[in-house]
Amino acid sequence: MTSATIVYVVDDDDAVRASIDRLLRSVGHEVAGFSAPQAFLAAPRHARPSCLVLDVRLPFMSGLEFQRELALLQIDIPIVFITGHGDVPMSVAAMKAGAVEFLMKPFRDQDLIDAVHRGIQLDRQRAEAKQALDEISTRHASLTAREREVMSAVVSGLMNKQIAALLDISEVTVKVHRAQVMRKMGVTTLPELVRQADRLGLPTPKA
Repeated sequence: MTSATIVYVVDDDDAVRASIDRLLRSVGHEVAGFSAPQAFLAAPRHARPSCLVLDVRLPFMSGLEFQRELALLQIDIPIVFITGHGDVPMSVAAMKAGAVEFLMKPFRDQDLIDAVHRGIQLDRQRAEAKQALDEISTRHASLTAREREVMSAVVSGLMNKQIAALLDISEVTVKVHRAQVMRKMGVTTLPELVRQADRLGLPTPKA
C-alpha cells in the first residue's frame, strides 16, 4: 500500500482519530479525519482507491444512518465500522448494507489494518469494473442506429437470414453491419458480445 490510497476517518473522538491516523499512515495510507459526517460530505474526495472508517455513535446522526445517506447520495465507498457500543443486530444491519467490517473497540491494530486493506481492494475492483463498463458504453454509443438494431438481433440469437427478414435488408448487408458491430465493440466472438450486452443491460430476448 502507498500514499496512492486514502482512508477517511469519521469519529467525534479526537484521540481515536489521531490514533487511527498514526496507525494507517504507518502502513502507507494517506488519512483524512473528520469529527462529523457533515464535514466529510463537505470535503473534496479524491479519485483514488479509498475506504471510510466510520464510528457508529456520532452526534446528530449515527454511523448506520450515515451509511444509508451515503447510499442515497450514490457515494459508493467501502465502510469499516468501529464502535464501543455495538450489538449483534447493529453489526448485522451494517454488514447487510454492505459494510466491509464491524469492529468493537478496543480492536487490534492488525484487525483494522486488514479491514481497511479489504476495503481498499474492493474499491479498486469497483473502479476497474466501472472503467470497463464506461469503455463498453462508449463503444456502444459509437454504433449507428442500424448497427444497434443488428447487435440486438444478434445477441438475441437470430441468424443472419432471420435478421435480414426482420430489418427488411439483404443478408449481405446484415453481414457487413455485424462485422462493424464486432469491430466497434472490440470483440471477436458472439459470447463476448452477449456478455457486453448483458453488462449494458440491453434486452436480449430469445429468438
